[in-house]
Amino acid sequence: MVLTFIAIALSTSFTKPSASRVYANTVVTLEPKEMVPFDVEEIEIKIVNIDETESFLDAIGHKESGNNYDIVNSYGYMGRYQFGKRTLRGLGYNVTQEEFLSSPEVQEMAMMSLLKHNKKKLQKYIDQYNGDTLHGVYITESGVLAAAHLAGAGNVRKFFKRGNEFKDGYGTSMTSYMTQFGGYRLFLD
Repeated sequence: MVLTFIAIALSTSFTKPSASRVYANTVVTLEPKEMVPFDVEEIEIKIVNIDETESFLDAIGHKESGNNYDIVNSYGYMGRYQFGKRTLRGLGYNVTQEEFLSSPEVQEMAMMSLLKHNKKKLQKYIDQYNGDTLHGVYITESGVLAAAHLAGAGNVRKFFKRGNEFKDGYGTSMTSYMTQFGGYRLFLD
């Protein structure tokens, strides 16, 4: 996408103020040296949408299992994203534990299916609250979807409606997932 802006200014000269920018963790400060005339000019700005889905999946996988595809936790949740058998069946994956654990492809497909399913179920809340703070938590699409992965879409709806918190068997809170995994730009369509 390319947008074209026209900058219109007074025909008089002015002194540009100091400007600081951060590039690759280095602060660069620009100091004015002289009066600079400011004329009308056309500026072209390219807006790039960066898909951060892979980074999001890597972060969730790291939190859930250390990105280990063949692990089963003490509650029986399996694989990189720690899926339960009930969730897999609900998504239409009728595989044995061994089949699931030995297939990274099936695990990745199941995760994408779950994210799309939860996005569809929670879209009205994402649309309504994205970018807002609710019950002390900054809301983003990726944070909502991560919370739904941990707690289920129903528990996320309870959070939006009443502020209810959910914790898994290890004490991990749903809102910690909203915060930790918030702010990723996801392209799930």
